[in-house]
Parts: sequence; structure tokens; C-alpha cells
Amino acid sequence: MKLSELLYGVSVVSVSGSTAVEPLSITTDSRKVIPGALFIAVRGTRVDGQQFIEQALQQGAIAIVTETMPLSVADGKTYVQVPDAALASAQIAAQFYGAASTRLQVVGVTGTNGKTTIATLLYKLFSELGYTCGLISTVENRVADRSIPSTHTTPDPLQLHQLLQQMEQAGCTHVFMEVSSHAIHQHRIAGIQFAGGIFSNITHDHLDYHKTFDEYIKVKKSFFDALPASAFALSNADDKRGAVMLQNCSARRLYYALRTLADFKGKLLDNGLDGLQLNIDEVEVHFRLIGTFNAYNLLAVYGAACALGLDKTAVLTCLSKLQGAPGRFECILSANEQIMAVVDYAHTPDALLNVLTTLKHSRRPDQQLTTVTGCGGDRDRTKRPLMAAAVAAHSDRFIFTSDNPRSEDPTAIIKDMEEGLAAADFKKYIPIVDRDAAIKTAINLSSPHDIILVAGKGHETYQDVKGTKEHFDDRATVRKWFVALNK
Repeated sequence: MKLSELLYGVSVVSVSGSTAVEPLSITTDSRKVIPGALFIAVRGTRVDGQQFIEQALQQGAIAIVTETMPLSVADGKTYVQVPDAALASAQIAAQFYGAASTRLQVVGVTGTNGKTTIATLLYKLFSELGYTCGLISTVENRVADRSIPSTHTTPDPLQLHQLLQQMEQAGCTHVFMEVSSHAIHQHRIAGIQFAGGIFSNITHDHLDYHKTFDEYIKVKKSFFDALPASAFALSNADDKRGAVMLQNCSARRLYYALRTLADFKGKLLDNGLDGLQLNIDEVEVHFRLIGTFNAYNLLAVYGAACALGLDKTAVLTCLSKLQGAPGRFECILSANEQIMAVVDYAHTPDALLNVLTTLKHSRRPDQQLTTVTGCGGDRDRTKRPLMAAAVAAHSDRFIFTSDNPRSEDPTAIIKDMEEGLAAADFKKYIPIVDRDAAIKTAINLSSPHDIILVAGKGHETYQDVKGTKEHFDDRATVRKWFVALNK
């Protein structure tokens, strides 16, 4: 495909050289430049790709896309100046990989909590009902039945459009993907034609990146502002910003709710550790998922499926049989003592509170709840005391430990969390930096039928320490110490 065709829809400031050249590959990583490549010099959060233009040319790039035209240009090379290289990279990637989203039904899920569960349930639901589907999520990416490891909630635009092309080639008709606030702000989803968008909720998160909560909200809202009139926009009417998200949205606006009037209305009949009993659009259904937050996730899935034209009865019947995403309220039971461990990805104050209140309202009075959690390093520090306060308010015993400390000292992170504790809370609190030891201690302190919540990492199988990802799996660690109880 000629460069002129790849630039379809891209805002171009100036061009030096011929746009009739045909790039063999496209990349934003100078290390991946091969002879005949198009190198797009994107300004990243840490590195400016424009510093590597000369390196890309030396490795054989035939064309450069950049925000700043060099003072001197190489003979026989094409330079394209654009106002925003990140946006251009997504638009170029869409064309290079065949604009697959225009022939797929792509549904994006955004919000602070619930994205993974909603996207995963939609993938499972449509797959069970006979459709070939794609999934792009924090846990994994799936091209039909093939699983591809996930590195980001939303991949970079080049990976993303290549994935969509692979999904189309595999016969997929529908793709369900998480859309993070970072991805929206960094134009990673540009060039995708969405058939629908879903808003779950919005709470305190990512202020290390967005700086203010208002900015975080605006970024999320911009996803819905960009939806075409042919798409649907489904929002949580019970969230106080649910209606705001769809203001000025051109797409067909729909709402789901438990407490207010909505297009897809649910009523919570029973909420126990054996599942949820809901009345949805006058049909009573039992679901395997646990917790009020999952009632909202189920309603979002139901509403989206209906918006995509599926039969309501078939949707509810199939949904009632499905499990959630890995590491999302995943229950593990010890063999003899019947101690229940719940492993969950909750890493924001609101998500943690949702899980804790669910356990508090579902357990018997004689069941003690021990919580093991921490906070990630190099991330929003203001949420650390808030998370600690939530844990202290709803746990009989709690242990603060290491999460993904990254470049920070895990002991210092725990000290930040302790700022959220009252004097009386320290009587039921133990700090244990080593996560393995923390989980072991929680299990050893528990009595038969007690409950342990291990929160923060969920499906992750590593700890990010000083730039190195060391193997660590909460679920495997829980099982290891459960086995040790019986020896």
C-alpha cells in the first residue's frame, strides 16, 4: 500500500519526498525498523521518538512521520510532518492492517472498575451462542479460541490494529475490548470504528497520570463523544456521572440500573456467597457471580447483548451459566478446614470497598475476615490511605504487604497506607512486606470456615520490583499454603 493511501484521514502539515513509496512495515520502535519500513516518531511519556529518526534511517527506513521536520533531510527519503504523531500512528495502522474494525462489531468497555469482567463475559456469552469472537483485555487477548498474552489493558495502536486484522482473518464477527483512560488519551484507539461503547462506573484512579479527577472524567467521556451515530452507547444510570458520559453523544443512548429507571432494569433479590438472584426485565435468574458490583456487570452485558440484537431469553439463559474473569472474585477453598480465600484484582478504593462489603454482607457472624493487600508503586499515592481505611473498616484482621512496588520502597508504600488508619485499627493490623509470608500468615491465623481476601493483583503472575518482573501468583500461593495446612 502506498504511503499516500496510508495517510488517508491523517492531518498532514508538510511533506518532503514522494508519498508514492510503499512501506513494507510500520513501527514506532526504532529498534524494530527493517529495510523498507515507515518509522513513526511518537513522543512517549518517557522517550521522544524523534531522537531516533537518524537511527531509523540508518537501519533502512524509507519514510518518516514526525511532528518536527528535521533541519536537513536525507536524499531519497520521505518525511511527513503531522501535528500529532501518536494520533497519526493509530490512523496509519488502521489503514496498513486493512481497517478491519469497519467489518467487525467492535464494542469498547470503559470505566474505573468492571471492564475486564464485562468484556470477558461478553466474549464468553457470544462464543457460547455460536459466534466467533475476539477479546482484548487486561488478563489476555483472544483471537477466536487462541489466547495471546496481554501486556496492557489496551495495546498500542499498531498491535491493536494488527490484532483486529488477525481476528477478522480468523472469522471473528464480534470483538469485545477494554478501553483504558490512558489508551483514550494517548489515541491508542484512534482509527477503530466502534459498534458500541459501555460505561461501567468512575471512581478515584489514575490521578498520577490525569492529575485531576475532572480531567479523568473528561478523558472517559471523550470515548463516547467520538462514537458514530450508528453505534450504541450504554451507561450505568446509577452512577452519578452515568448520564454525563452520554451528553452530546451521537450514538443511540441506553441505560442500565438497579436503583433507577432504565432501558435494562434489574432488581437484586438475593446476594450470597453461592451467587446472585436477580430480576431482569421481569425475569428471575440465578447467576454464579457474587456481589452487587457483579450485578451491575451482568446488567451491562445483558444490555449490550440486546443492543447488538441477541434474544433476551437466550442471553439470560447463557449468562446464568457463566463464570467471571480469572482473578476477579475468584474463590479457593482449603480441603479440610473449608477456609475460603477470595483473590481479586481490586486496586482502587471503590473496587476494594465493593469486594469487602460483599463479603461482609454475605458471611456468617462467626466467620472472621482477614484481608491481605498493598498498593502499587509509582502510581497514584493519594489512594493509599483511602484503601487502607476501607480495609480497616470492613476486616476483622488485615495485613498490608507488597504489591507491585516498581521503583519505590515497599515499606514506604505501606507507611503511606498506614496514614489512613485510626489508632484503634492498629490492634488488628500486621505489616508484612513479603507477600508470600503475608498470605501464609493470613492462612495460619484463620480458623475453619473463615474468609481471606487477597486483593490487588488478581490474575497477575508477577511482581514488578525495580524494573524486573519476578514470578508471583496470588492464586498459586494460596493453594500452596492451603496444602501445607494439611501436612
